[in-house]
Amino acid sequence: MKVLKFFQMLLLMLKGKKMGKINFKNYGHQKNWISGSYVDSISTKKISVVSPYFDKEIATVSESNINDLNLAVEKSKSIFPYWSKLNIRDRAEVMFQLKSILEKNMEELSCLIALDNGKTVEDAKGSILRGKEVVEFATSLPSLLNGDSSQVADGITCTLSYEPIGVVAGITPFNFPAMVPLWMIPIAITTGNCFILKPSEQTPLSALKIAEYLKEAGLPDDVFQVINGSRDIVEGISDHQDIEAVAFVGSSKIAKIVYSRSTALGKRALCLGGAKNHMIVVPDADLYSTAKGLLASSMGSAGQRCMAASVAVGVANIDPIIQQLVKEANEFKLGVDMGTIISKEAFDRITKYIDEAEKMGADILIDGRNAMPPKDYENGYWLGVTILDNVSPDWPCAQEEIFGPVLSIIRTESLEQAMKIENDNTYGNAAAVFTTSGEIAKTISENASAGMIGINIGVPVPREPYSFGGWNESKYGHGDITGKSGVHFWTNLKKVTARWPESEEPWKKYF
Repeated sequence: MKVLKFFQMLLLMLKGKKMGKINFKNYGHQKNWISGSYVDSISTKKISVVSPYFDKEIATVSESNINDLNLAVEKSKSIFPYWSKLNIRDRAEVMFQLKSILEKNMEELSCLIALDNGKTVEDAKGSILRGKEVVEFATSLPSLLNGDSSQVADGITCTLSYEPIGVVAGITPFNFPAMVPLWMIPIAITTGNCFILKPSEQTPLSALKIAEYLKEAGLPDDVFQVINGSRDIVEGISDHQDIEAVAFVGSSKIAKIVYSRSTALGKRALCLGGAKNHMIVVPDADLYSTAKGLLASSMGSAGQRCMAASVAVGVANIDPIIQQLVKEANEFKLGVDMGTIISKEAFDRITKYIDEAEKMGADILIDGRNAMPPKDYENGYWLGVTILDNVSPDWPCAQEEIFGPVLSIIRTESLEQAMKIENDNTYGNAAAVFTTSGEIAKTISENASAGMIGINIGVPVPREPYSFGGWNESKYGHGDITGKSGVHFWTNLKKVTARWPESEEPWKKYF
C-alpha cells in the first residue's frame, strides 16, 4: 500500500500537479459579528464545526436564537438612515478596498475554505475569484445607477432612481462559503442596504473572515452583521418584520419553505434551490474537449454544487467520447483535482445512491467507493470519481440531486428523446449540449427548460454583469441573484414625475 501511494505522489510530481497543504488548526469558539466586532451569543448552545479533511473539530459556533437576531436587526436599523443616504460613490469605495483585500489575502482565505469545506486550495481560490467578480461589478454601480431623467410631455419630466430597501438578509450554503456571500453582499450594501448574513453552520469560518475584511475596507460598523446558527435563525430571518428582503441558496426543499414564510409577510424573497442538470452529447461533438467538459462539470467541487451536471444524455453512438471520458477520469487525483465530501452523513448518502444504482443494473465504469485517500488525510471523507453507464431515466440516481462526484449516463436514440429527459426533470438550473452543429446547439438552447444554457460548456455560469439564476424548482422568486438582475432585487424603483408652472415674467422677482 505504501509503495502504491509513493508512485501516486511521484506521478503527480511528474505531471506538475501538487496537493496544496492543508494544515489542521482549531480556531476555538467563534462568536457572532455584531457592530463591527465579535460578540458573544445570548444563547449558550454551541455547534461543532468539523473539517472534512481530518474528521476533527476545528471550531465551535454559537447556536444563536431570536434575541441575537433581534440585536443584529436593531443595530442595522439604527445605521440605515445614514448608510442609505451616503453618496453611492462613497459606498462603492468600500468595494474598491475589499477587492484589494481579497487579492492580498487570497492564500489565507482559500486555505481557510479548504479546511472548513473540504475543497482543494485551487478550487477554493477559483471560488473566491468568482465572488470577486461581483465585488468588481459593485464598484461600477455609481455609473450604472445614476438614474434616468427625460421630458415625457410638454413641461413634464420623469426621473427614475434606485432606492435601497432597508435591512436585508442572506442565508448561504456550505458548498461555497465565501463565493455565495460575495454574490449577495457587494450589491446589497453598495445600493445602500444593511446586510445580515446567516452562513452555513457547517462552514462558518470564511464568512467571519469576510466580516473582518469589510471592516478593514472601511465599512461602518452595523452595516454588516453575521449571525451563526441553524434552523431557528433561518426561521427568524424569514419571519422577522423588520427584515425587508431575504436571499437564500440551498436545497429546493428549504428554499421553498423560506420563500413561502418570507413572502407571506410581504417581504421580498429570492430563494435558489437544487438542480439535476443534464449534458446532452451527440456523436459529432469534439472528442477531447467534450470528455474534459463532462468530467469538469460533474466532478468539480466533488460534485457538490448546483451547477454540477450529474447526468450525461448520449444520443446514438457516443462510445468513443465515453471511452475518452473514462481515460480522463482515471487521471483524476483526490486532493489535487477534487477535494472531500462535506460530511460523513453526506458521504453515506452519496454512496447509497451508487449502491442502489449498482443493484438496479447500472454498469459502473469507474467506482469512486474504492478511491485511495491522499497521504496524511486518510481520515477525511473521500469519494472518488464515479461513472454509471446505461442508467434508466426513472432511477433515483437519474432523478434526484445526489450532490456528489457521480455521473449517470443515459443512452437515447434521438435528440427528441434526450430533450424530453432533460425537460421532464423538475429542476431547471442548467442544461448543456456538446456538439459541433450550430443547428443542434440552437435547438437545445431554444427548447431546454433551464435558466442557464451551455454550448460546449459544462458549467454555464454567467459572468458579470449577466446574472445567475435558474428556473422551475431550482428557484423560488423573481429575478436573479447577481448582475443587473441582482441590482433590481436589492432596490426599489422610485419614479418622480414633475411639472413646474411658468409665471408670465418669472425673472422679475430677482430684480
